[in-house]
Amino acid sequence: MTPSGAARAAAACLAAAAWALPLRAAETRVEPGGARLAEALAAAAPGDLLTLKPGVHAGPAVIERAGIALHGEPGAVIDGGGRGQVVRIAAPGVSVRGLAIRGSGADFTSVDAGVFIDKTGDRAVVEGNDLAGNLFGVYLHGPERAVVRGNRIAGSRNPRVNERGNGVHLWNSPGSVVEDNDIRFGRDGVFVTTSADNTFRGNRFRDLRFAVHYMYAHRGDISGNRSEGNHAGYALMYSRELSVVGNVSEGDRDHGLLFNYANRSRIENNIVRRGGGKCVFLYNSHGNILSGNLFERCRTGIHFTAGSEDNEIGGNAFVANLTQVKYVGTRWLEWSRGGAGNYWSDNPAFDLNGDGIGDRPYRPNGVVDRILWRHPLAKHLVASPAVQLLRYAQGAFPGLFPGGVIDSAPLMRPPPRPGAPP
Repeated sequence: MTPSGAARAAAACLAAAAWALPLRAAETRVEPGGARLAEALAAAAPGDLLTLKPGVHAGPAVIERAGIALHGEPGAVIDGGGRGQVVRIAAPGVSVRGLAIRGSGADFTSVDAGVFIDKTGDRAVVEGNDLAGNLFGVYLHGPERAVVRGNRIAGSRNPRVNERGNGVHLWNSPGSVVEDNDIRFGRDGVFVTTSADNTFRGNRFRDLRFAVHYMYAHRGDISGNRSEGNHAGYALMYSRELSVVGNVSEGDRDHGLLFNYANRSRIENNIVRRGGGKCVFLYNSHGNILSGNLFERCRTGIHFTAGSEDNEIGGNAFVANLTQVKYVGTRWLEWSRGGAGNYWSDNPAFDLNGDGIGDRPYRPNGVVDRILWRHPLAKHLVASPAVQLLRYAQGAFPGLFPGGVIDSAPLMRPPPRPGAPP
């Protein structure tokens, strides 16, 4: 090949390579005011970056082209004016970052939200935004593998809880991740229904009904979250194969952990303390493993009821709860695993051989407890000689117990909780 032919061949190869490369995305800086944001979105090509300058940009912002990045400089606001959805994502691969998003409508029927991601919004990323004054903060309606990360979400403070929306709401959004958000006010922090394989990690929840609310959602990962001052921390219902690990419930008023028809799940290394009601409540929940948890200073450490079966409960610490265990049933339930049970702060046990296991089984409830549950006014007789005699008789003759929880290997010290939060 002649030198000129070689040069022409090389040029042709370079031209072909250039056509094969993706075009560089265009960046448009959008001034606030008027309809400039809507016009910029209408003119944008797939993959373009729209950077909003500081100031108020009128919503709604409807994103219908794949890969659009809608980012804000400090002080950039999108205001929906109290109507509809402020930002609607209707294309895959979209990102919304660094914006203040406010002023959605208040209509549950049209699902008004600060950010609404519909079923065509797969792999959307909503990150680092400040969402306030919206009915729902972020609503995921069917996208796969969406990410909601590092946002501040302040919901409604309407005194009627049912007229508030949720901070992050997921419906049929498999593989989606909600992490490192700060969510306050509104109804529930995160509500998920009819979904699977979701991750809720490292979020902070305050002043809500439920921090995390699960309904008909399976194989979820709920880890490293903190719930403080809510009616209930983690309400997990009609779901299976959940991993509930390393979460904190601090001062939640009614329940720290609530399981209702939640089956075959791992509940490990969680901390529930200073709750006004029950640290943990298991209702008709089966095949779960509770291990390494701290249940401290609640009115009831654990309420176990409605035929919950085949649960393994060992290696937990029950500390200074007014009632450690509430179980009403005639079956005997063994709460130790592999020769080691749980730590009970009110267990006056001895450990003569120094193996860390109490020398006698621990039975948290007796006939007197059952009388008090059924007839609260009987508490006035607790100090009477007759009641004290009954307690003594049960201690001396365990056969008088009418069934219930027994820990055959109670721990003398609280077990370590590897990886648990402080």
